Amino acid sequence: MEKLKKHLKRLSKFENALSLLHWDMETYMPEKAAEKRAEIIGEISTYVFKEFISEKTKELLESATPEDDEDKAILKLVKKEFEKHEKIPPELFKELQFETALSQQAWQKAKEKDNFEIFKPHLKKVVDLEKKVIECIGYESNKYDVLLDDYEPGLKTDQLKSIIVELRKFSVEFINELDSGNKPNTEILKGKYSIEKQKEFSMELLKILNYDLGAGRLDISAHPFTISISHNDIRITTRFDKYDIKNSIFSTIHECGHALYEQGIPEQFRGLPIGDGASMGIHESQSRFWENIVGRSLEFWKFIYPKFTKYFPNFKNVKVEEFWRAINTVERSLIRTEADEVTYNLHIMLRFELEEALINDRITVDELPKLWNEKMKEYLGIVPKNDALGVLQDVHWAHGSFGYFPSYMLGNLYAAQIYYAMKKDIPNFGEKIEKGQFIEILSWLRKKVHSKGKTLMPIELIKEISNEELNPKYFIEYVKEKFTKVYKK
Repeated sequence: MEKLKKHLKRLSKFENALSLLHWDMETYMPEKAAEKRAEIIGEISTYVFKEFISEKTKELLESATPEDDEDKAILKLVKKEFEKHEKIPPELFKELQFETALSQQAWQKAKEKDNFEIFKPHLKKVVDLEKKVIECIGYESNKYDVLLDDYEPGLKTDQLKSIIVELRKFSVEFINELDSGNKPNTEILKGKYSIEKQKEFSMELLKILNYDLGAGRLDISAHPFTISISHNDIRITTRFDKYDIKNSIFSTIHECGHALYEQGIPEQFRGLPIGDGASMGIHESQSRFWENIVGRSLEFWKFIYPKFTKYFPNFKNVKVEEFWRAINTVERSLIRTEADEVTYNLHIMLRFELEEALINDRITVDELPKLWNEKMKEYLGIVPKNDALGVLQDVHWAHGSFGYFPSYMLGNLYAAQIYYAMKKDIPNFGEKIEKGQFIEILSWLRKKVHSKGKTLMPIELIKEISNEELNPKYFIEYVKEKFTKVYKK
């Protein structure tokens, strides 16, 4: 068992190096370095892949005897990944790594130039390679199950579809209901905001929420993200818009939630399969919890508003409740990352339905822009005026991250369920936030979520926390209660 752990920890050091290369590629890498960087990433990734599916790993797996529950969890995870990955030819794996690295750069150019044609040939290659990987691994009834399992272990596509049915019905009806409510005044948010002041306020937020800046840093990228380089190197990025004050605030808090999770995983788990989040859905629950349940609450803004108005004095004459209502306005908007809590899940449903159909050969890459616009019209009643605001707005498909999008929706559902469980232990939750006392909240999450790493399946973890399986009713209840107040219905 110790030899297996040592072997896995050695391979994780290469993964750490790859993370650093990816971080640099998204932040500071020169544009002309893209192809060479893709080759380097492909080479190192393939080396790690080959070492993982080697005879050495197989022998260690067969001879390892677990001594405790942590060992059992490690063996379970490694066996599952080994059995899956040994079916994939290393040449195919290497080609996928190379093509996704190139595809990311093509996506960035396509988005900047609002030209889907630049990205299309790269996306076709990535989709074809993903399908080949699925065929190698094998599946029962739905090809998408293979991809979904990478991000939300144990969840099947049919289960996801059944969750969506209830959630879509509620979302569409509730949005229509809010249309007749007392709409917040969003004019107060309009203005021009110093990028430098936004950076300073973002740093202030990170310190207040207990992100360890001695073990991380804040940078800028086109698409905000959190990346774990190693135990004491958890980095986040955000973005700044001089005409949109909300963008950086909530991108920063969102990524801080991810980073707090990573910083809370026990050091002894690092370098091992259990040294990760339980799933991407659980990971998203942490970012959505801090961004929305905490960061968009009236209590949070009552606490932070005096600091906020020092950076942005034009809000000194705006009442905090008026500001809170404005940042919680429900709008039929085009951009997923800027969507409110009520409409957000519809953006995810759209992406899930397109990629599930794409992977199962019911639609083609060529049809994506048209189908995207049709679904936006159907779900939100609006159509993007160009592809940069539509099918090109997310980087995930360029990454080859098919199966990832549902995590965002699941994260909202997990977050609400966790919130209601937390309130039983911290009944004065709102008072804590209004006083800026976040330690007890973070400590609860450390104990119930972060400290578990990946020792439990997501379905096991949510049951341990809330005494029941994932249930959309908590999210529905949370949204109804909050937005009825926002719209003063």
